Amino acid sequence: MKKSNAIRVEMLRESNLKAFQVWRYTDFEKSRDVFVRPVKTIPVENLDGKFVATQVVLANGHKVLATIGNVDVNNPLLTRHWLSLSVLCNEKWFHLARYHDFDYKERGPESLANFLKLSVSDVFPISYDLRAYIKGKPESLVGEIEREPKDRLSRAEIISLAVPRKGL
Repeated sequence: MKKSNAIRVEMLRESNLKAFQVWRYTDFEKSRDVFVRPVKTIPVENLDGKFVATQVVLANGHKVLATIGNVDVNNPLLTRHWLSLSVLCNEKWFHLARYHDFDYKERGPESLANFLKLSVSDVFPISYDLRAYIKGKPESLVGEIEREPKDRLSRAEIISLAVPRKGL
């Protein structure tokens, strides 16, 4: 795909995300920008190098447009700890940090609530359902993003989840 057919990820807007629900990262060498292009055939087999644009449901019942990535269709544990969420509100993005991210204090649950001008209890838990977009285990594709995870993994456990093991 030519670079001109792709869009910089930070330029994605509501109209793009409503037109196409699954997006693939592209690899353009010599570019510092991250580009994406829509995936036109869904459901997809996996989300490797992709993310989904969908409505998520906040604890107060309100729906917001978000992108969800780092979903492993066969490993609910990996999904629970690595899932990424970015929320679009008034054409501005907020990227939620996970509990193990270095910038959790700046981009954690309280910051997302402030971004949405809501209380933390109005925001969390956030429910999502990706079954319409991806084939896989329902326990990997449907879930909730809690304010605080029920089970925190150690740094070594997080790294172990992220690094594929030989022979598997």
